[in-house]
Amino acid sequence: MAEELIITLPDDWHLHLRDGDLLQAVAPHRGTDWVHESALCSSSHFGRAIVMPNLKPPITTTAAAVAYRDSIMKTLPAGSNFSPLMTLYLTDKTSPEEIKLARRSGIVYGVKLYPAGATTNSQDEVTDLFGECLAVLEEMVEQNMPLLVHGEVTDPKIDIFDREKVFIETILQPLIKRLPKLKVVMEHITTKDAADFVESCSEGFVAATVTPQHLLLNRNAIFQGGLQPHNYCLPVLKRETHRQAIVSAVTSGSKRFFLGTDSAPHEKQCKESSCGCAGIYNAPVALSAYTKVFEEAGALDKLEAFTSFNGPDFYGLPRNTSRVKLAKTPWKVPESFSFSFGEIVPMFAGETLDWQPSLV
Repeated sequence: MAEELIITLPDDWHLHLRDGDLLQAVAPHRGTDWVHESALCSSSHFGRAIVMPNLKPPITTTAAAVAYRDSIMKTLPAGSNFSPLMTLYLTDKTSPEEIKLARRSGIVYGVKLYPAGATTNSQDEVTDLFGECLAVLEEMVEQNMPLLVHGEVTDPKIDIFDREKVFIETILQPLIKRLPKLKVVMEHITTKDAADFVESCSEGFVAATVTPQHLLLNRNAIFQGGLQPHNYCLPVLKRETHRQAIVSAVTSGSKRFFLGTDSAPHEKQCKESSCGCAGIYNAPVALSAYTKVFEEAGALDKLEAFTSFNGPDFYGLPRNTSRVKLAKTPWKVPESFSFSFGEIVPMFAGETLDWQPSLV
């Protein structure tokens, strides 16, 4: 059994950095109560990250994306080489000209489609994808600009555990049939249906990101020993059969799947409230968690492609040249991280993980 792995520096192809106090906390996160000063965080253990645009107000223009990127860069530690890759929030008012501007900017790498109410700050929804947004989607094909989708319908008549499957059937399949050259990333997939769908599409045009929580947890984790708000995320965790299917897809060596943590920090009091926020803060444990998945599947030889190759290859970007070491050294995840505004509880708080990353 390997006691140490050295892999190409990974990228995170789905990350929430928030803004304001939360941005100040999590982008440069190196907490002094951490196991080692070089412990993983959004900026120190990933070379690049696709940054989500669902702020208040959302990032709908290239100018706003530039300003948000500037805010992120100001939070990073001196000497950091972390590169935020910005996205735009798709609305009915997005124009083809904005897509051209985004491509020319050199800092926008995708456009995000959120169903209304599907996740945090997703109120500014698209009401007619094939009507209001068709010209924009066609321009995205011309500009080779990927569409990043939160793949769930939000019709209250649809069971929450079926929303990903229905989204594929009613939105994604018709979209790809109409625009087969549109590059699409199905974010944070959670079901066998999604894994099978991605595998059925043309390679190089449809891909998916996968989170640590959807690889390691099933929906029992939300309810074991009482309600567990820090295991609540959207899309919600699914049945064990779906978790196993996603693990099989990711560890198979397929180029269609790549790392996307969907790390989504919320203050502890917002998670543990009468109407708790959805989102799991997994950035500090992500690489340890992904390595656990691949080790348990007997597929450590396929870990580097998932973490470090498949994403940049799909986006047409160069692979990183720096390296990360993963040592088989058990370490305990802190119960929480304290900041001036409150606490943030990480995934696997208080638990011991086997693999510990550090920069080479």
